[in-house]
Amino acid sequence: MVERSSKFLLIVVGSVCFMLILYQYVAPGVINFGSPHGYFTEEDEGDIFPTPDPHYVKKYYFPVRDLERTIDFQIKGEDVIVFLHIQKTGGTTFGRHLVQNVRLEVPCDCRPGQKKCTCYRPNRKETWLFSRFSTGWSCGLHADWTELTNCVPGVLNKKENKQKNLRKFYYITLLRDPVSRYLSEWRHVQRGATWKTSLHMCDGRTPTPEELPSCYEGSDWSGCTLQQFMDCPYNLANNRQVRMLADLSLVGCYNMSTVPEKKRAQLLLESAKKNLRDMSFFGLTEYQRKTQFLFERTFRLRFIRPFMQYNSTRAAGVDLDNATVQRIEELNELDMELYDYARDLFQQRYQYTRQQERRQQRIKNHMQQSHQGLGLGVSLWPSHGRQSSVSTLEDGEGEREEREEGEEGGRTEEAGGRLPTEDYMNQIINR
Repeated sequence: MVERSSKFLLIVVGSVCFMLILYQYVAPGVINFGSPHGYFTEEDEGDIFPTPDPHYVKKYYFPVRDLERTIDFQIKGEDVIVFLHIQKTGGTTFGRHLVQNVRLEVPCDCRPGQKKCTCYRPNRKETWLFSRFSTGWSCGLHADWTELTNCVPGVLNKKENKQKNLRKFYYITLLRDPVSRYLSEWRHVQRGATWKTSLHMCDGRTPTPEELPSCYEGSDWSGCTLQQFMDCPYNLANNRQVRMLADLSLVGCYNMSTVPEKKRAQLLLESAKKNLRDMSFFGLTEYQRKTQFLFERTFRLRFIRPFMQYNSTRAAGVDLDNATVQRIEELNELDMELYDYARDLFQQRYQYTRQQERRQQRIKNHMQQSHQGLGLGVSLWPSHGRQSSVSTLEDGEGEREEREEGEEGGRTEEAGGRLPTEDYMNQIINR
């Protein structure tokens, strides 16, 4: 009798195990723990991202803490993403991605005819995103790092009618090849853009006309030639990316007599590098898919549609001789050095993150094999709220920029033999 009972129990247990194994094969990934709604998991889509270049030669040394970027972004808490939008870097397109293309429990409310979207947290009517398309130019048109870091907390307190000291601000930005960006800004100004409503607030005040002279007389600089654009010594297009990322308080803001010129340049460059390095995320216009990848992995948020890479822009159609290119590079010497630094950090972060993802995949595969008898799927990404244990344009100006920079965003430059795109090899393979 006991022997019959033992055999019957063995048959039942064996049948259950068999059904679990069969279920895992028929419906893999259905049993999946720790995959929060709206967050990226490896089953969501195939790998659309470029393979890291195995022959890439690193130029700078970065410790792991500068390469590892995984933010436990609490959209239901007090966390806020702040987008520092530098002119002509594709920020209009990226800004639209943030309000229209992120998979969220409660998507941003973007209504036809309205310039801004409402991006509320899922659990209350407070914003989780500070950007042109969500909060507008609340700190001034194209506010820089100096302005944003001193302005954002107060603006949000006023908007939400409450004092909060527990917010966490995650700053993000985009950079672009300096020559391409400079040419794009010239073409934009040539068509009538001025950004003259920008505040340039620093140390509690705006610069005087003597500190920040104008390059032109009249309402705008439309029709200016490239030579005229380059000849103006006060042109804010020169080294714009360094200036907008640096702490201008370190050099007396726009008062050029405070610090000697060479020392001022060095201080600005080092400050811009530090602030960029410490940002939660930055992307490069020339590398759209890699930018998407790093944002998704940093914030564990997923975009609905993939970023697109285009190979032509208005700036790319400018025919330049070598002497002109060299002159633009000289005018943007600091930006050239910053971009070289940023590109290396960007590539190393991408390579590091991909390596960590592969390692996690191997661990997952091993765990799946170990637990297959139980029929349990294992999620590559940990549950939200716990970090992975494996290291892983004012209105007139803005409307014009929205139309024109929207054509820049997601594009890369080929003019004058500029940077190749990340998708170059993929295009060859696909053909």
